[in-house]
Order: sequence, then structure tokens, then C-alpha cells
Amino acid sequence: MSDSGDPPPRPSDRNSDRNYDRNYENERSAAQEVEAEVEELGDPEAAPALPSTTLAFQAAAPARETQRAERASGSTAGEILRLAWPVFLAQGVVAMAGLIDRAMVGRLGGDGGAAIPLAAVGFATQFFFVIQSTLFAVALACVALVARAIGARDPRRSQLALSASLQVAVAVSGGLTIAMLLGARPALDFLGAESFVIESALPYLHLLLASSVLLAVSLVIDSALRANKNMKTPMWIAVAATATKLGFNWLLIFGNWGLPRLELVGAGLATLLSQAVALGLLVWALAIEPKHSPLSISWRDCLRRSPLQREVVRIAVPGIAERIVMNLAMLAYFWILSRYYGTVAVAAYTVGVALLSFSWLPGLAYAQACATLVGQSLGARDTEGATRTGWQAAGMALVTAICLGFVVWLGADLLARMFTDDAEVIAELVPFMMVLAVAQPFLQLHFTLGGAHRGAGDTWTPLVAATVGSWVFRVPLACFFAMVLGSDIIWVWYALIFDHLARAIHMTWSFQRGRWKEALGGNA
Repeated sequence: MSDSGDPPPRPSDRNSDRNYDRNYENERSAAQEVEAEVEELGDPEAAPALPSTTLAFQAAAPARETQRAERASGSTAGEILRLAWPVFLAQGVVAMAGLIDRAMVGRLGGDGGAAIPLAAVGFATQFFFVIQSTLFAVALACVALVARAIGARDPRRSQLALSASLQVAVAVSGGLTIAMLLGARPALDFLGAESFVIESALPYLHLLLASSVLLAVSLVIDSALRANKNMKTPMWIAVAATATKLGFNWLLIFGNWGLPRLELVGAGLATLLSQAVALGLLVWALAIEPKHSPLSISWRDCLRRSPLQREVVRIAVPGIAERIVMNLAMLAYFWILSRYYGTVAVAAYTVGVALLSFSWLPGLAYAQACATLVGQSLGARDTEGATRTGWQAAGMALVTAICLGFVVWLGADLLARMFTDDAEVIAELVPFMMVLAVAQPFLQLHFTLGGAHRGAGDTWTPLVAATVGSWVFRVPLACFFAMVLGSDIIWVWYALIFDHLARAIHMTWSFQRGRWKEALGGNA
């Protein structure tokens, strides 16, 4: 094994090649044992003995030495901002696309007004969120494993983690897509969607489901790039995909430039086309990685079973369970809104979530930066740096959330009128936005600390927090206010505050306790 830590050359013999990854892992393990013994004995010509982080990084490039020195001198906040701002911009572009998409759909009108197409989009999106959020769990497992391998300067393990994540993501998306196609209509009927809403929602949902495998591969590649601290490439790809989505929206929803007016079907086709563009660009970004890059994988890596599949599944399963718990809670919440407050309330919720997604962006950006830095720090056995990253990111997210929440509170009515002209929807939408403005600090705090836990490979803690918030507070309180008290809808909105508050408290307590540091054991 070379001093640089790179894997040995692959043997040309096909039978030997089958055992390459296993032999390489054994060599890495033996090398780490020798390194541990050297560390314990210390340097005989220097005192005190070199710490493990110094030994691990002796052969690193000057840029890595500079980053380590900056962390030691307390510049973690600057590193968080450097990694967070491209994520913030990319997510902002995506959120803007969501708002414009809702605004276009909200202008369709028809005999039933804007509430019907908006409610159809809302119901269909909830089902697609089940797939999307499950894939996010696999992508976060990819971040945890790839970032830790990069921090440990083990490029081959990073490549194996990436290929395993791709394999798991494609399998999961395919299975869930089939299940959704078979069960969408009865599920919509069970949730209380009216017949004309179901007929509008199903074609749109089918097109969303058709894009799920494309989304699976895209999310994993995007996450791997971010785990390698490459935040700008995913940002520009998000801009290109968003431009594609909105351009085809304008052409296909309203039938511009002589094309047929497809309304919601046009919106679904635009989503499918934009996912194809994003996937093509992400595959290209991966293909131009240098030969010895931790993200440089071959078709053989993608097609043969990766030895890290089980590890990806182990980390992803609690994350998948978390997403299922949250989506079931959202569907239960939708059921309450639909059964007790009608289509207008569902439409208000649909527009409000898209509108307020802007105020969640800092938490999402800090969470992604946090996951990358925590994973790489733990890979380098720098637990103090990982802890410092989490607390600083949480503080930055809180300050930003308070400022944005205040702006949303003051401008709720103006913002609502910008995205729909339906008076009934506006009347329900404004109080919903004000309630979520109050919840912003709690929401962004658990977003950010959740990123720290997931970057360490701890996906159980966010699952527990989501279960408590959703099923101890949100759904039971909403049921109590709607079914028992027959309260005004504002009380159902209030249940959201308690949900996010409970999650924030649990995530803060867990991060302080520190068990997340051992989530993946001592190995990179």
C-alpha cells in the first residue's frame, strides 16, 4: 500500500478482481492497526507524542492542512457559510420554482375555481413526497459514508459507498413507484379527496411517479458531490433544471407557442423533463471527476453488488422510517383538513407550505453543510471539531430563522395575494402562514441538528424526534381540535408549532448528550 493511502492497482486477472475490495479492506485495517501502535508509542525524537489527527494527515495536501488549522483556530463558522450558501441558493431556486408552479396552477381556475387544481397538486405531491423523502434518507446515508471515508483519506471506500447508495436508491424508488401506481386511487378516496379532485390528481401523480427513478440517481450523485465539499456544481445544475421546469410549465400548462393546453398534465410533463435534464448533468459531473477522485466510479462498480450495500441500508432504514412516519402524519393531517374543513383548507395548506419553504432554506443549507463537515471531521477523528460545527450551525440557523419569521409574519397577507386571487384560499392561507412563521426557529433548529446527527450516521435520533413531534403532538392535537372541540381551523394550524417545538427539544438534548459521535463506531 502506498504512503498516500490510495488503493493498490487492480489486478488484471478476472478472478482476482472479485476479491479486490475484500483484500483492500483487510490491508486498510492492518495499516490502521500499525498507525494506532505508532501513535501509542509516540515519536522518539519529539515530545509530546503526535496526536492521531496529525498522523492521519501527515501526507495530506497543503489545502487540507490549512483547513485543519482553520478549524483549530475557530473558523468553523466561515467554513459552514462557505458550504451553506450554494445550498441555500440552489434550494432557493427550487423553492422559487415551486412557488411559480403553484402560482401557474392557481391561475387555471375553471368552474370550481383555483381550489380544485391546487388541491389536486397538494394530494398528488403528498404521495410523491413518500418516495422523494425515502430517497432523501438513502442520499443522507451516502453523505455519512462518503464524507467519513473522505475525512479518513480512503477514496476506495468512498467509491464503494457511492455505488452502494445508487443501487439501494434505484431499488427503493422502483418498488415504491409500483406500490403508488397500484394504490393511488383508493388511497386518495380514503383521504377524503372529492371525485373531481381525484380525476385531476391522478394523471399528474402518474407523471411524477415516472420521474422517481431519475430522481433516485440524481439525489445520490448530488449528495456525493456535496459530501466532497463540491456545493457549486449541484447549485448550477439545480438552476438549469429549474429553468427547464418553468419553461416547459409555461409552454405546456397554458398551451403557449401553439402547443396544446395540458394544464396539470403539462405541469407533470415539465417535472419529468426537468428531472431528465438534471440527471444528465449530474452524470456528466461525475464522469469528469479525476481518476483517483473519491467519487470516480466505473460502470462495473454500479452494476456489481457493492460490499457497502448493507451499511447503506442500515443507516438509511431509520431515515426511511422517519420519512414514512412524517408522511403518514402529513397524510393524516390532510385527512383532517379534507374531512372537517374542506378543499379550500387543503389548497391553503398546499400554497402555504410552498410559500414558506423559503424561510426554511437556511436550516436546510446549514444542515447540509453540517452533515458534510461533521462526517469528514469524524472520519479524521476530530470529535471536537464535529461538535463545534453542530453548535455553531444551530446558532446561525436560529438567528436567521427569527429574522425571516418576522418578515413572513408582517407580510403574510401581501405574500398570499401574490400567489392566488381566490378570496377563500387567502382567508385560510394568511393565518396558516403566521403560525408557521412562529414555528420557524424550532423548525430550523431541528433541521440543522438533524443534519449533524445524520452526517455522523445517527439516523435513529431524528426518527425518534419525528415520531414524538408528529404522533404525540401534531396529529393528536389536530384530531382533538377538529373532532372533539369542533374548533376553527386556526387551532389545527397551532398543532404544527407543538410538533416542531418537541422535535427541536429532543434534537438539542441528544446533540448535547453526544452519543451520535459513536454512531458508526471508530472506523472510517
